[in-house]
Amino acid sequence: MNKNQEDLKKKLSPMQYHVTQNSGTEPPFQNEYWNHREEGLYVDIVSGEPLFSSKDKFDSACGWPSFTKPVKDEEVKELEDHSYGMHRIEVRSKSADSHLGHVFNDGPGPSGLRYCINSAAIKFIPVKDLEKEGYGSYLSYFDKGQ
Repeated sequence: MNKNQEDLKKKLSPMQYHVTQNSGTEPPFQNEYWNHREEGLYVDIVSGEPLFSSKDKFDSACGWPSFTKPVKDEEVKELEDHSYGMHRIEVRSKSADSHLGHVFNDGPGPSGLRYCINSAAIKFIPVKDLEKEGYGSYLSYFDKGQ
């Protein structure tokens, strides 16, 4: 195991490490954000890069947090995934190469996408803490009327 992996094992919980580094999946309906409704930003648990917003979160009844789109398309990458005999599109963070979840074409809205994301791969930053946590540039995203 390289130094970076050793550091991550110390920084992350066993589930966070399993999901982000081993392309794992946490149990549905038994994770931190599947039912979370507070306004704010969801960032990569490894790199801290902004990934998703509560403004784009919806209840898909699948047991994991679901979003219609990333905050910035360039922060996520999508890869073919043929594991477990299925054909899916895996979603990974670009900066840290963390496994986040999968994207499906059964979502609402104009794009019809559902980014099904593991809570263990993300950290939530409430709107009230965005400035303090270094994400002040995202405050305007949550201004009423947008």
